[in-house]
Amino acid sequence: MAQPDMLLVEDDAALAELVTWHFTREGYSVRQTGNGEEAMVMVRERLPDIVLLDWMVEGLSGIEICRQLRRAAATANVPIIMLTARGEEEDRVRGLQTGADDYVTKPFSPRELVARVAAVLRRVRPALAGAAITYADIEMDIVGHKVKRAGKNVALGPTEYRLLRHFLEHPGRVFSREHLLDSVWGHDSDNELRTVDVHIRRLRKAINDGGGGDELPDIIRTVRSAGYSLDMDLAG
Repeated sequence: MAQPDMLLVEDDAALAELVTWHFTREGYSVRQTGNGEEAMVMVRERLPDIVLLDWMVEGLSGIEICRQLRRAAATANVPIIMLTARGEEEDRVRGLQTGADDYVTKPFSPRELVARVAAVLRRVRPALAGAAITYADIEMDIVGHKVKRAGKNVALGPTEYRLLRHFLEHPGRVFSREHLLDSVWGHDSDNELRTVDVHIRRLRKAINDGGGGDELPDIIRTVRSAGYSLDMDLAG
Protein backbone atom coordinates (compact mmCIF):
# COMPACT_ATOMS: atom_id res chain seq x y z
CA MET A 1 0.00 0.00 0.00
CA ALA A 2 1.32 3.43 -0.95
CA GLN A 3 2.04 5.90 1.84
CA PRO A 4 -0.36 8.86 1.60
CA ASP A 5 1.22 12.31 1.78
CA MET A 6 -0.79 14.67 4.01
CA LEU A 7 -0.43 18.42 4.48
CA LEU A 8 -1.82 19.57 7.83
CA VAL A 9 -2.48 23.32 8.08
CA GLU A 10 -3.21 23.97 11.77
CA ASP A 11 -1.80 26.67 14.06
CA ASP A 12 -2.83 25.03 17.34
CA ALA A 13 0.45 23.29 18.20
CA ALA A 14 -1.08 20.77 20.63
CA LEU A 15 -3.83 19.79 18.19
CA ALA A 16 -1.38 19.59 15.29
CA GLU A 17 0.83 17.25 17.32
CA LEU A 18 -2.15 15.05 18.21
CA VAL A 19 -3.40 14.83 14.62
CA THR A 20 0.11 14.18 13.31
CA TRP A 21 0.61 11.37 15.82
CA HIS A 22 -2.62 9.61 14.87
CA PHE A 23 -2.03 9.79 11.14
CA THR A 24 1.64 8.85 11.36
CA ARG A 25 0.58 5.78 13.31
CA GLU A 26 -1.80 4.91 10.45
CA GLY A 27 1.04 5.06 7.93
CA TYR A 28 0.68 8.59 6.61
CA SER A 29 3.53 10.95 5.81
CA VAL A 30 2.52 14.23 7.49
CA ARG A 31 3.87 17.70 6.78
CA GLN A 32 2.57 20.47 9.01
CA THR A 33 2.44 24.25 9.13
CA GLY A 34 0.37 26.86 10.93
CA ASN A 35 0.84 29.53 8.29
CA GLY A 36 -1.35 29.79 5.20
CA GLU A 37 1.27 31.33 2.94
CA GLU A 38 3.81 28.68 3.92
CA ALA A 39 1.18 26.02 3.21
CA MET A 40 0.91 27.23 -0.39
CA VAL A 41 4.70 27.06 -0.75
CA MET A 42 4.67 23.49 0.61
CA VAL A 43 1.98 22.49 -1.88
CA ARG A 44 4.09 23.81 -4.75
CA GLU A 45 7.16 21.98 -3.43
CA ARG A 46 5.36 18.65 -3.31
CA LEU A 47 1.75 18.00 -4.20
CA PRO A 48 0.00 16.36 -1.23
CA ASP A 49 -2.53 13.56 -1.51
CA ILE A 50 -4.83 15.33 0.95
CA VAL A 51 -4.97 18.63 2.84
CA LEU A 52 -6.35 19.00 6.36
CA LEU A 53 -7.06 22.69 6.57
CA ASP A 54 -7.97 24.81 9.59
CA TRP A 55 -10.27 27.73 8.80
CA MET A 56 -8.37 30.24 10.96
CA VAL A 57 -4.60 30.26 10.37
CA GLU A 58 -1.99 33.00 10.05
CA GLY A 59 -1.26 34.51 6.66
CA LEU A 60 -3.83 33.29 4.16
CA SER A 61 -7.07 32.07 5.72
CA GLY A 62 -8.08 28.47 5.29
CA ILE A 63 -10.99 29.43 3.06
CA GLU A 64 -8.65 31.43 0.78
CA ILE A 65 -6.18 28.53 0.62
CA CYS A 66 -9.05 26.25 -0.41
CA ARG A 67 -10.15 28.74 -3.05
CA GLN A 68 -6.65 29.08 -4.52
CA LEU A 69 -6.08 25.31 -4.59
CA ARG A 70 -9.33 24.79 -6.46
CA ARG A 71 -8.54 27.50 -9.02
CA ALA A 72 -5.13 26.10 -10.02
CA ALA A 73 -5.17 23.22 -12.52
CA ALA A 74 -2.42 21.29 -10.74
CA THR A 75 -4.26 21.30 -7.39
CA ALA A 76 -7.91 21.43 -8.47
CA ASN A 77 -8.51 17.77 -7.55
CA VAL A 78 -6.49 17.58 -4.32
CA PRO A 79 -8.89 16.45 -1.55
CA ILE A 80 -9.44 19.07 1.17
CA ILE A 81 -11.01 18.54 4.59
CA MET A 82 -11.71 21.69 6.60
CA LEU A 83 -10.99 21.65 10.35
CA THR A 84 -12.67 24.44 12.26
CA ALA A 85 -14.43 25.56 15.39
CA ARG A 86 -17.09 27.16 13.21
CA GLY A 87 -20.14 24.96 13.54
CA GLU A 88 -22.85 27.13 12.03
CA GLU A 89 -24.61 25.73 8.98
CA GLU A 90 -23.81 28.86 6.95
CA ASP A 91 -20.08 28.40 7.59
CA ARG A 92 -20.18 24.72 6.68
CA VAL A 93 -22.01 25.49 3.44
CA ARG A 94 -19.49 28.23 2.59
CA GLY A 95 -16.59 25.83 3.12
CA LEU A 96 -18.15 23.17 0.93
CA GLN A 97 -19.11 25.66 -1.78
CA THR A 98 -15.52 26.90 -1.86
CA GLY A 99 -14.42 23.36 -2.72
CA ALA A 100 -13.83 21.44 0.49
CA ASP A 101 -14.58 17.71 0.23
CA ASP A 102 -15.57 17.37 3.87
CA TYR A 103 -15.97 19.49 6.99
CA VAL A 104 -15.02 18.49 10.54
CA THR A 105 -16.02 20.70 13.47
CA LYS A 106 -13.81 20.97 16.56
CA PRO A 107 -13.67 19.27 18.95
CA PHE A 108 -13.55 16.04 16.98
CA SER A 109 -12.60 12.42 17.50
CA PRO A 110 -9.18 11.62 15.98
CA ARG A 111 -10.46 8.15 15.08
CA GLU A 112 -13.40 9.66 13.19
CA LEU A 113 -11.06 12.08 11.40
CA VAL A 114 -8.81 9.20 10.33
CA ALA A 115 -11.85 7.33 9.03
CA ARG A 116 -13.12 10.36 7.10
CA VAL A 117 -9.74 10.96 5.51
CA ALA A 118 -9.48 7.29 4.52
CA ALA A 119 -12.95 7.43 2.96
CA VAL A 120 -12.09 10.49 0.88
CA LEU A 121 -8.78 9.01 -0.27
CA ARG A 122 -10.41 5.73 -1.30
CA ARG A 123 -12.58 7.71 -3.70
CA VAL A 124 -9.79 9.75 -5.27
CA ARG A 125 -6.64 7.63 -4.95
CA PRO A 126 -7.10 4.01 -6.04
CA ALA A 127 -3.58 3.05 -4.95
CA LEU A 128 -4.76 3.01 -1.35
CA ALA A 129 -7.00 0.04 -2.09
CA GLY A 130 -4.16 -2.44 -2.22
CA ALA A 131 -1.56 -3.97 -4.53
CA ALA A 132 -3.46 -3.27 -7.76
CA ILE A 133 -4.27 0.14 -9.19
CA THR A 134 -7.00 0.43 -11.79
CA TYR A 135 -8.38 3.30 -13.81
CA ALA A 136 -10.73 2.95 -16.75
CA ASP A 137 -9.43 -0.10 -18.67
CA ILE A 138 -5.88 0.07 -17.25
CA GLU A 139 -4.74 -2.24 -14.45
CA MET A 140 -1.34 -2.11 -12.76
CA ASP A 141 -0.17 -5.02 -10.61
CA ILE A 142 2.32 -3.36 -8.27
CA VAL A 143 3.54 -6.62 -6.76
CA GLY A 144 4.01 -8.37 -10.11
CA HIS A 145 5.19 -5.18 -11.82
CA LYS A 146 2.79 -5.78 -14.71
CA VAL A 147 0.40 -3.56 -16.64
CA LYS A 148 -2.68 -4.48 -18.67
CA ARG A 149 -4.97 -2.40 -20.79
CA ALA A 150 -8.27 -3.77 -22.06
CA GLY A 151 -7.12 -7.15 -20.75
CA LYS A 152 -3.90 -7.24 -22.78
CA ASN A 153 -0.38 -7.02 -21.37
CA VAL A 154 1.46 -3.73 -21.94
CA ALA A 155 5.26 -3.71 -22.12
CA LEU A 156 6.71 -0.64 -20.43
CA GLY A 157 10.23 0.50 -19.68
CA PRO A 158 11.11 1.35 -16.05
CA THR A 159 10.62 5.10 -16.50
CA GLU A 160 7.31 4.72 -18.35
CA TYR A 161 6.13 2.35 -15.61
CA ARG A 162 6.94 4.90 -12.87
CA LEU A 163 5.28 7.64 -14.90
CA LEU A 164 2.11 5.62 -15.40
CA ARG A 165 2.01 4.65 -11.73
CA HIS A 166 2.21 8.32 -10.73
CA PHE A 167 -0.71 9.12 -13.03
CA LEU A 168 -2.73 6.13 -11.80
CA GLU A 169 -2.26 7.18 -8.19
CA HIS A 170 -3.64 10.64 -9.00
CA PRO A 171 -6.21 10.24 -11.82
CA GLY A 172 -7.64 13.46 -13.18
CA ARG A 173 -4.94 15.71 -11.71
CA VAL A 174 -2.88 17.89 -14.02
CA PHE A 175 0.87 17.69 -13.44
CA SER A 176 3.41 20.15 -14.78
CA ARG A 177 6.57 18.90 -16.45
CA GLU A 178 8.54 20.24 -13.49
CA HIS A 179 6.43 18.25 -11.05
CA LEU A 180 6.73 15.05 -13.08
CA LEU A 181 10.48 15.50 -13.37
CA ASP A 182 10.78 15.82 -9.58
CA SER A 183 8.32 13.02 -8.73
CA VAL A 184 9.32 10.41 -11.32
CA TRP A 185 12.99 11.14 -11.94
CA GLY A 186 13.83 12.62 -8.50
CA HIS A 187 14.72 16.06 -7.14
CA ASP A 188 18.41 15.63 -8.01
CA SER A 189 17.76 14.77 -11.64
CA ASP A 190 19.78 16.64 -14.26
CA ASN A 191 17.26 15.82 -17.00
CA GLU A 192 15.66 18.62 -19.00
CA LEU A 193 11.91 19.24 -19.16
CA ARG A 194 11.75 17.90 -22.71
CA THR A 195 12.74 14.50 -21.27
CA VAL A 196 9.22 14.34 -19.81
CA ASP A 197 7.68 14.90 -23.24
CA VAL A 198 9.80 12.10 -24.73
CA HIS A 199 8.68 9.57 -22.13
CA ILE A 200 5.05 10.73 -22.33
CA ARG A 201 5.15 9.92 -26.05
CA ARG A 202 6.64 6.50 -25.34
CA LEU A 203 4.02 5.82 -22.67
CA ARG A 204 1.21 6.90 -24.98
CA LYS A 205 2.47 4.65 -27.77
CA ALA A 206 2.69 1.64 -25.43
CA ILE A 207 -0.69 1.95 -23.73
CA ASN A 208 -2.63 3.03 -26.83
CA ASP A 209 -1.49 0.08 -28.95
CA GLY A 210 -4.42 -2.30 -29.00
CA GLY A 211 -2.58 -4.85 -31.14
CA GLY A 212 -3.25 -5.86 -34.71
CA GLY A 213 -2.93 -2.29 -35.89
CA ASP A 214 -5.79 -1.09 -33.67
CA GLU A 215 -5.32 1.98 -31.49
CA LEU A 216 -7.10 2.47 -28.18
CA PRO A 217 -8.42 5.87 -27.04
CA ASP A 218 -5.67 8.19 -25.79
CA ILE A 219 -6.08 8.29 -22.01
CA ILE A 220 -3.33 10.86 -21.37
CA ARG A 221 -4.54 14.44 -21.73
CA THR A 222 -2.22 17.28 -22.71
CA VAL A 223 -3.20 20.53 -21.00
CA ARG A 224 -1.81 23.53 -22.84
CA SER A 225 0.68 25.54 -20.75
CA ALA A 226 -0.01 23.29 -17.74
CA GLY A 227 1.19 19.72 -18.33
CA TYR A 228 -0.40 16.28 -18.48
CA SER A 229 -3.08 14.25 -16.75
CA LEU A 230 -4.59 10.78 -16.86
CA ASP A 231 -8.18 11.47 -17.84
CA MET A 232 -10.38 9.04 -19.75
CA ASP A 233 -13.21 11.51 -20.27
CA LEU A 234 -11.13 14.47 -21.46
CA ALA A 235 -8.17 12.77 -23.14
CA GLY A 236 -6.75 14.16 -26.34
